[in-house]
Amino acid sequence: MMNARERMLGKLRAAAPAQTASEVPGAAAAIDVLDARIDAHYAGQRPDAAARIDALETALRASRADVWRATAAEWPALLASKLAAHGVKRLLLDKAASEGAALAGALPADMESLPFAGPLEAWKGELFRTVDAGFTVARSGIAATGTLILAPDAGTPRTVSLVPPLHIALVYADTLHATLHDAARAEHWAGGMPSNLVLASGPSKTSDIQQTLAFGAHGPRWMWVVIVTERNKP
Repeated sequence: MMNARERMLGKLRAAAPAQTASEVPGAAAAIDVLDARIDAHYAGQRPDAAARIDALETALRASRADVWRATAAEWPALLASKLAAHGVKRLLLDKAASEGAALAGALPADMESLPFAGPLEAWKGELFRTVDAGFTVARSGIAATGTLILAPDAGTPRTVSLVPPLHIALVYADTLHATLHDAARAEHWAGGMPSNLVLASGPSKTSDIQQTLAFGAHGPRWMWVVIVTERNKP
């Protein structure tokens, strides 16, 4: 007797086309035409660096995120001050990363910084009950939509940006793309995407049938973004 999973997979395999796209005559050419049309749609003058920063901040604020701008030398002290004022006592971050180490070094003595202590099942209760905030460094950002692109890894898995009530993200201004299309092209997503990307455009929000908006139901209630406008010079 087949179980439900086996029956479902059997139906999907039976319904699968006999040929892949590469085997269909003219499919490759049609894909090239489609790619060219998409490229043409997004062709034209791109916003400069200052305009991309402005657009990202405007879109994030419209999504109820708090946004600050700072240089590489300024942001650790800025965030430490904001965290203390918010009442954060336990902050999840990766001290092995340079940004995590910089923030940990700026925190007040009564604020604990802790690494992600996997596996998740072993400390899930502690994580959900006692961790106030999670700190991440964005891989890049999309100015047009106010979206941060996060590439989770072992030190900062996606749990860091999804579970604590406050998600703090650092993004470098020189990594901002004008659009999603620009991001996919510049980062060569077609050549091999990471196994997991998180696209964050503000705190978690949902609404009921009466369209009453609620924050934090399925993720962070607050999102803070620091745009680093100037990196440290070597």
